[in-house]
Amino acid sequence: MSDISLFGSKARQLAGLDISSSSVKLVELVPGDRGGLRVERYVIETLPREAVVDGNIANFDGVAEGIRRALRRFGSGVKNVAIALPASAVFTKKIVLPGGLRDLDMELQVESEVAQYIPFALDEVNLDFQVIGPAGAAGEIEVLVAASRKEKVEDRVGVVEACGLKAAVVDVESLALESAFELVVRQLPGAGSGKLVSLIDIGASAINFTILRNGQRVYSREQAFGGNQLTQDIARQYGMSSDEAEVAKRSGSLPEEYTVDLLQPFMDSLALEVSRALQFFFTSTQYNEVDYLVLAGGCAVIPGLAEVVGGRTQVQTFVANPFADMAVSSKLGSKKLLTDAPSLMVACGLALRRFDA
Repeated sequence: MSDISLFGSKARQLAGLDISSSSVKLVELVPGDRGGLRVERYVIETLPREAVVDGNIANFDGVAEGIRRALRRFGSGVKNVAIALPASAVFTKKIVLPGGLRDLDMELQVESEVAQYIPFALDEVNLDFQVIGPAGAAGEIEVLVAASRKEKVEDRVGVVEACGLKAAVVDVESLALESAFELVVRQLPGAGSGKLVSLIDIGASAINFTILRNGQRVYSREQAFGGNQLTQDIARQYGMSSDEAEVAKRSGSLPEEYTVDLLQPFMDSLALEVSRALQFFFTSTQYNEVDYLVLAGGCAVIPGLAEVVGGRTQVQTFVANPFADMAVSSKLGSKKLLTDAPSLMVACGLALRRFDA
């Protein structure tokens, strides 16, 4: 149906490679000794500023060099990776088709359905689909369709191939995030059954809000606010370049007054953004409350942020850790993994593609 599959196929060895706006992250999961999964290795490598802008690779060489640095630290052996496109670059839709269709007939039906919704010719897109399962009506099936402009896919595949890797799976960031979230929601009271749970992914330049109930997305929204705001505040306050400010923020080498002068106001502003997003949700849907908030992304690692957000919203707030129920390789530090876990959600969701049936 397309030159590159947007969902890909199962690979014997597969690492999740998340190319975000601020870093590249690699995660490898393997079968555990007693069932379950084990975190075998992971690495986070910072990218040059504006190497990735609005989900687009703006500095090919900078991103490629970042991946190569990550691979050197990650260790040898991995050739197949699962990568993801930002949700803004992918059209996704669930459709219902008759059951029992032959593969070719199903492809033709999918193409006919998608052609009604996308504003460009089908030969300009990579188009793929997955059967989710039975639909409501007898004999019908629900199918998830994904389509993206070819150049969006080829940019990401190209930078991966330039580093000697094969993009065995091309996923969508929002779907990878939700795959990892399935591991997190099990840790909530009652495994979150029947509850509205807001997954709040706080990146460098945007916050993505996804509200789910029993694994089904009921609402999503993006707001332009993220960790870059704090980096810029640090650069202004202490006369640093943006890169120096980012390094200082991550290393914890800022003056004592930083917490009161900059970090606390940033956390308060972030909590206000979360509160506003919840109000948008309440005013645009039939719901008037959510049961739990789960923080993910790079900013979620800030100590005390969950308490600040929970205090502002009056909603019980947790920090995401998709690895909580996994074994951890003896080569890894469990404490460091716990700190980094919220920022590894997409990479973890991609790494899980190794175990797809």
